[in-house]
Amino acid sequence: MATDRPVVVYPPDEEGGRRVHINGRIAGRAYSVRDIAAFMQEAGLQDWDEMDVVRSELIEWRGGGPDVWAR
Repeated sequence: MATDRPVVVYPPDEEGGRRVHINGRIAGRAYSVRDIAAFMQEAGLQDWDEMDVVRSELIEWRGGGPDVWAR
């Protein structure tokens, strides 16, 4: 499944973590919106916070939105 959004957050795994890819590269595993904000900051968006993550159109949420962290 191709996407035009540069950030993809995958469904939660059995431990509640969600894989995060930015521009096709693995950014890491997030356990909260705060973790995704940190990945975005590492990718060059230093001013991003949790609300930016929740509101962003750059992020494709698979298996649930920013409020889903458990299977």
